[in-house]
Amino acid sequence: MTRATTKHLCQNCGHEEVRWLGRCPECGEWNSFVEVKLPGATGEGKGARGYGARRGVVAGGQAEGPDGGQPGFAGRGQGPLRPVPLGEVASAQARRLPVEPEEVARVLGGGLVEGSVVLLGGEPGVGKSTLLTGLALWWVRHGVRVLYIAGEESPAQIRLRGERMGFDPRREPGFHLLDDVQLERLLQALYEDRAAHPDTPCVVVADSVQTLHSGDIDAWPGSVSQIRYCGGVLADFARQTGCPVFLVGHVTKSGDLAGPKLLEHMVDTVLYFEGSEGGAVRMVRAFKNRFGATGELAILEMRGEGLVPVDEAGVLFLSGRRGLEPGAAVCAVKNGSRVFLVEVQALVSPTRYGTPQRVVQGVDSKRVALLAAILEKRAGLDLAGCDIFVKVTGGARLDDPAADLAIMAALASSLREVPIPVDTLVQGEVGLTGEVRDVADRASRLREAARHGFTRVVTARVKRPRGREEGLTVEAVVSVEEAVARALTPAARPAARPRAAPAEG
Repeated sequence: MTRATTKHLCQNCGHEEVRWLGRCPECGEWNSFVEVKLPGATGEGKGARGYGARRGVVAGGQAEGPDGGQPGFAGRGQGPLRPVPLGEVASAQARRLPVEPEEVARVLGGGLVEGSVVLLGGEPGVGKSTLLTGLALWWVRHGVRVLYIAGEESPAQIRLRGERMGFDPRREPGFHLLDDVQLERLLQALYEDRAAHPDTPCVVVADSVQTLHSGDIDAWPGSVSQIRYCGGVLADFARQTGCPVFLVGHVTKSGDLAGPKLLEHMVDTVLYFEGSEGGAVRMVRAFKNRFGATGELAILEMRGEGLVPVDEAGVLFLSGRRGLEPGAAVCAVKNGSRVFLVEVQALVSPTRYGTPQRVVQGVDSKRVALLAAILEKRAGLDLAGCDIFVKVTGGARLDDPAADLAIMAALASSLREVPIPVDTLVQGEVGLTGEVRDVADRASRLREAARHGFTRVVTARVKRPRGREEGLTVEAVVSVEEAVARALTPAARPAARPRAAPAEG
């Protein structure tokens, strides 16, 4: 028998202390420590995950695999340990399950890697369960077995959503539900199912990880210690059996995933599900991906039959654009491997209060303040006594430095009440000294702009200037002052005919 020990865990960040503290030294949260009883440090405790977690534990260790050890271990942890040459390890990159729609496959890196763990986070009601149900229906129609852990919803609710999305029991016999939240019972059922169907591809969906709890952890479901333990054990199950696992996580009041640092370090891919303000458009962003590029963005639309890809997603954020008013500029930003055309709107007006306002949506407010200061210093625009409002249309968020010049052009356009021509693209990175620098992957950005009707671009000068690139007329600039002057140049108009002289007499 091992002697039980007691530790205190911070429910906000998971920091451990041997005694109770009023304030967490790691995250600074007050009254966040709770007492947790843990197994001792001999034998079964002190696993790689902490909290006495045995890798692959099932129902207290009573179930056994074919080799007499833990089910699903495939020899892991059995016998003496020896180093394995990297060349003898089978590559998992080639073993990917196909994913449909293609938008979701893009953020996953081209497919779902066997044995991977994917964390899907988002606000309640944004559509996480709808997305995973749609993926599950597509997989079972293509011979993949899906085990869906119904932690938040009843099986009848999941069946109702599936029928709305076209579920047919005769076509989808491989869609199975697990109506339980006790981790040990779930693991035993998962290992038994893999033993019964070892050659059938399988995907496990835990909706959501906050509802799962283990009897080995003395804490409430949804606490940091429970999330850490349950997430770690499910990650072990995925890597031991080769069965991919989706973990659904909710966001906290601060906008972070519950137990963010704990889960994000354990999983292979982190996807954030975002919704537009009051609209049907949904965006899935890849913030971490060990098997693909980060920063990828999927654009989907919520409909009665589920989530479907958006047609012409490259110009989604230009919907409703008129281009006749001052204070609007279009730039080409890149998310992962895709290019999107985004409109930046600015409103500059004299302040009526003592302190000018700075209201920003879709871009960092400090970044706007920095660009406004460069405009004042390098282009001679007086913005100190003006209220500044900046918004990115369509609910997009600009992190690409290529949008610097577009933000500054929109500010100058609003201040001077001169509109930017509707067929003009403005892009470039701006330095503190007022220089305009070129952007990465310039050709693909210009190609996307030309495909959607733009004919002119104001951008940085390159070593070999050319009058036209990718079908666009290039206005090459080297400074902010020159860029603002070129961007606000009105479109060429036909010369007016001279009036006829009045007849004499």
